[in-house]
Amino acid sequence: MFKRLLGLLGVLLLGFGLPANAAPFGADENFVTAAIDKVEAAIVQVNVSRNLGGEVPGALRPFLGNPQNGASSRVLRGLGSGFVIDQNGKVLTNSHVVDNADTVTVSFQDGRVLEGKVLGKDPVTDVAVIQVQADNLPTVRLGNSDNVRQGQWAIAIGNPLGLQETVTVGVISGTERSSVDIGVPDKRVGFIQTDAAINPGNSGGPLLNANGDVIGINTAIIQGTQGLGFAIPINTAQKVAQQLIATGTATHPYIGVQLVALDPNVKDFINRAPNSKMKVEDDRGILVVGVGRGTPAAKAGLKAGDVIQSIDDQPIQNVKTIQQLVDDAGVDGRLTIEVKRSDRTVALTISPEQLPAVETQ
Repeated sequence: MFKRLLGLLGVLLLGFGLPANAAPFGADENFVTAAIDKVEAAIVQVNVSRNLGGEVPGALRPFLGNPQNGASSRVLRGLGSGFVIDQNGKVLTNSHVVDNADTVTVSFQDGRVLEGKVLGKDPVTDVAVIQVQADNLPTVRLGNSDNVRQGQWAIAIGNPLGLQETVTVGVISGTERSSVDIGVPDKRVGFIQTDAAINPGNSGGPLLNANGDVIGINTAIIQGTQGLGFAIPINTAQKVAQQLIATGTATHPYIGVQLVALDPNVKDFINRAPNSKMKVEDDRGILVVGVGRGTPAAKAGLKAGDVIQSIDDQPIQNVKTIQQLVDDAGVDGRLTIEVKRSDRTVALTISPEQLPAVETQ
């Protein structure tokens, strides 16, 4: 179905060569069309509606469907994308696609439209799972997002602006982009960045590698820019989806600290900063920059200026390892942390708690 749209792309890609694992193709074929052939039948459109009731804000009126039964039944309609992850009808999409929806339906490539039930949604990672009543459905193949590297091919599929079955191609521009850096501080994801075009309606659709494996869920867009798209790594989405399917919710342990990995340049910057209230002696280790009031770290006695040496007797060399150990400990678990404080070593025990909801405008 997509092949005619990608004919020109196939010609252009010949000038760049094929990925190492790609097989030879005919004149009308390329690795993109091959990847799409593998997943096309498992990509869906997610249709949602919400009964607003009462007076509708003017800014929302362009998005309204035809009102029924008078002004009190005005309905806000929206759509997103998704993909089938098992033959029994489980569909992965974004949490924000189905948030506050009164009804959810899922449209398949073969023309079927099935009623969907939201099994669970997690605003913290923007992952949701929908169940439709069907069996023997075509499914995507999930890849390993830990293996994603800058410069690799990236293929986005979805329904941007209602244009069904749209394909865009680019490369992986970056990995582990923090939620704060891309303007969504209420999320807890190390995003994959791509220059494959992602627009409203792409949300929830898959990001593929050159072999047609799903490596992410397309989600965040920075408004007013070009070439900046973001996706939730599929490994993260899988873990969250498993919890949502089992219990309807997802847990996110946290301890409530701001951390930075020290090196000579960071040390010098902190010590020279005119408003800095700390003096850093070490040029290696993980520096505690801030501790949130009332957080598990504050309750345990961790202080700004402490340098984390080890957790559970494991030497710590990067911030990512700390987050992984917190996740492994889980809510109400225990972590024994050794920190350097001035000229002495201090041992503390921290019990992670559930990450509180963040209110955003």
